[in-house]
This record gives sequence, structure tokens and C-alpha cells, in this order.
Amino acid sequence: MEDKAITQKNLWFFPLGTVGRDMVYNLVTSYLLAFVLYTKGLNAAQLGVITIIMIAARVFDALNDPIMGNIIERTRSRWGKFKPWLVIGILTTSVVIYLTFNLNLRGWPFVVFFGVMYFLYSITYTMHDISYWGMIPALSSDADTRNKFTARTTLFAGIGGLTASVLIPKLTNGESAIGGNAITAYGVIALVIAILAPAFLAITVFGVKEQRDCNDEPAPPVSFKKIWSTIRGNDQLLWIAFILLIQQIGNGIVLSGVGQNYIYMEFGYEGGFFSMFQIVGMAVTGFLMIFYPMISRKVPRKRFMDIMMLVATFGYALMLFAYLFMHKGAGSLAGYDLKFVVVTLGYMFANFGQYGFYLIMMISVMNTVEYNELKRGTRDEGIITSLRPFITKLASALNVAIAYLTYVIFGILHYTNGIADLETQCNEQLITEASKNEQIAALLQDVQPSQSGGLLLVMTVLPFLLMLISYWMYKKHYTLDEPEYDRICAELKLKTKETDTP
Repeated sequence: MEDKAITQKNLWFFPLGTVGRDMVYNLVTSYLLAFVLYTKGLNAAQLGVITIIMIAARVFDALNDPIMGNIIERTRSRWGKFKPWLVIGILTTSVVIYLTFNLNLRGWPFVVFFGVMYFLYSITYTMHDISYWGMIPALSSDADTRNKFTARTTLFAGIGGLTASVLIPKLTNGESAIGGNAITAYGVIALVIAILAPAFLAITVFGVKEQRDCNDEPAPPVSFKKIWSTIRGNDQLLWIAFILLIQQIGNGIVLSGVGQNYIYMEFGYEGGFFSMFQIVGMAVTGFLMIFYPMISRKVPRKRFMDIMMLVATFGYALMLFAYLFMHKGAGSLAGYDLKFVVVTLGYMFANFGQYGFYLIMMISVMNTVEYNELKRGTRDEGIITSLRPFITKLASALNVAIAYLTYVIFGILHYTNGIADLETQCNEQLITEASKNEQIAALLQDVQPSQSGGLLLVMTVLPFLLMLISYWMYKKHYTLDEPEYDRICAELKLKTKETDTP
């Protein structure tokens, strides 16, 4: 029987811990490439190598996730198997992100330094990411309580991510940039986040009490065979992993940099535009973060996916309407260009639907733990839950490739390099901040409708098609719906009683 007082405490102290972690994740995943584009002025070859490094590191990171999950499974300590890796991982991650954004290198020396730092980040972030999410099954096996943990944790993750999403562009680009230029601004922001991340995670480390039955069992060996057999032997885990990969590729395109560059190319190099785009687009997901546990009691997951698919379809159609029938400067609303308003509202609906899918798939991955226990006799939470970050990182690697190809195909590097040169001159006090902003505005006047429109097509058509494919596959191949999951849990409880009966 789970202790209700401990569960209630955990329901606050566990989600709070991820706020700073998701600031880190947002900084690196959504803005590291923007930092490179708008401060380093790399040529196509150098940026190509950067792209290859990011793809290779994220693939390595993805492959490393199940290994880290296996290492966590065999960890035995007075603090359990999760918390030691939370502490080690978050402290080393903070050091890495501070150095990445604060060493002022350019050209090929920066490319080499970037490669070292990015691989280090991949290793250190994995340590605390796998241990953090792997802890949820150890906090409760009750389906409703687990939904609460998942929804509330994603709520606080969203708070951390949204805070970073809103403030980073606003404080790095345009008139609100810290220090008057992007180079200084990114350095300061990285320092602040490097301090906040361990501070928030300390709440989880010192405030959460998880099940530690594993300490009474012998540590399993680190085994690639064990990792592979666990994943291969769980058909539902394989299906949901593949479905999640497809959905996450589509879901990540906008925030891979394509959306940010579209806003800058179409509406001007002012961070406030992209901040507003993200505030509206992401804040609405807070509704699901708060109310999904209540919704899940009334609406089955597959029916809920039907609704989310319709909402997202409407959103993408609205964005395409703006592309096909609206022109910049044709009107305004609340001080914003009318086309910007329509695109932003479209993204709000699209992102709402995409987030609903992601929330369902998060729960679907974790529910394969009990399926694994019934089928194979072991829970293997660390290995199974490592598949979620494995998939999101693999998807983000493909997002980097999509973003790079998009920039090359539509000739965006000409403008980003021009902006980077002006940011550098301002940082070195060769030109004033006002002169920098004027020259950037003049540069962006040359952007052609086909270039900005191409970015908008990439961030609408491709995500919609991938979401549609993941929707169809989930409905057809994932069988652990609510009645089946309840049946599995009941059978496991019956087996436990039979084992405990002398």
C-alpha cells in the first residue's frame, strides 16, 4: 500500500526539480544552433561540420540512453539508484553549458571546441535525464497517480521550457539584448541557467522519497544483451518507441530553429516577436498539463487522440492559410502584424494537438513497465524509460539535419552570417547598438517571399504529415489501453499475493 502523505509530497517535490533542467534543455536544443548562426559567422563548410557534430552527438546520446539506464539499474547506494546520477549529471552539465556559451572562439577553433563540449553535454545530460524520468515508475504503480505525476511533471517542465523560450530570444536579439549584443547576452543567460538547474533539482534530491526495493536485490551486470533483450522482448515498447520517434521529428521542427528563423526573416530581427510566438503557442499546453489527469478519467487515450488530431489539423491549416492568402503589412491587431497573429494562433492549435500526443505517448511508454513485468518477470524501469529520451534525442538529431538543409536550400545563411558579423562588431564596440539594429533591418529587407515562405512550409506540412502517420500507427498497433493495463496490474497483484502466501 502506497503512503498517501509521501505521495502527496512527491507530487510537488518531484515535478519542481525539472524546471531548471528544462531551461538547460531548451537553451541547448532550441537556441544553441541560433547562438552559432547569429554570433559565430561560420561559412557553409564550418556550419556543415557543426551540423554533423550535432547529429553524431545526438545519435551517440540516444544510443547511450539504454546503457545509462542499465547502469542505473545496477546502482546500489544508501541514496537509491537514481539520486547519485541526478547530482553528478546536473553539476557536470552546468559546467559544460557555461563553458560552451562563454569561451569566445571563432572559425575552426570554435568548431573543434564545440565538438568536445557537445559530446560532453550529451554524456552529462543523459546522467540526470534518465535517472529523473526513470524515477516515476518507482514513485507509484497506480495508474491514476502515475497520470498525475506525468501531467504535473510535464507542467513544470513546460514552465521551465516556456520561461527559457520566452526570455532567451527577447534578451539575446534586438533592442532588449543583454549588453546590447547577442554574444554577451548568451553568456549571461548560460551562467544564470547553470546556477538555476542544480538549485531546482536539489528539491527532488532532498525532498522526494522513492521505492528502494532494488537495494535488497543483487545488482544485475551491465549487459548489452540485457538492454537488447528487454527492448526486443517487449513488442509494445518497440511499437510505441517507433511511433514516438515519428511524432517527435514532426513536433520538433518548429523549435529546431526553423520557426525562429522564419519569424526573423518574415517579421524582423526582434526577439520579442519570437517570444510572443512561443508564449501563445506553448502556454495553451498548460491546460493539458493541469487537467489531463481529470480528462483521462473520462476520455480514453485513443479517443483523446482523435480530438488532438482534429485540433492540430485546424492549426496547421490556419498557418497555411496565412502563407497562401495573406501578405505582411496588410493589417495589424493589438500592435502586431495581422499575418503574424494568424500564424501564431495556428501554431497555438497545432502545438496543443502535438503536446496532447506527446503526453499520451509518455504514459504509453511507462505503462510498458508492467507489461514487461507480466511477460518477462522483471520491471526494468531504467532501461524502458530510457527509451523516451533515446527517441527524443534521435528525433532532435534528425531535426538538426532538417533545419540545416532548410537553411541551405532557401539561402538563409547569407542573412544569418551578415547578422553575426554585425553582432561581433557591436560586441567589439566597433559599431553602436543602434547602428547594428539599423543595418540588420536593412539586410533583412532583401529576404524574398519564397525564402520566408519556404521556411513556413517546412514547419507546417512536414509536421502535419508525420503526426498523421504516428496517429494511424498508434491506433492500429498499441494495445495497452486503459482496460488492458488495468487487467495486467490486477494479474500482477494476484501473482504477488500468491507468492507471499505461505
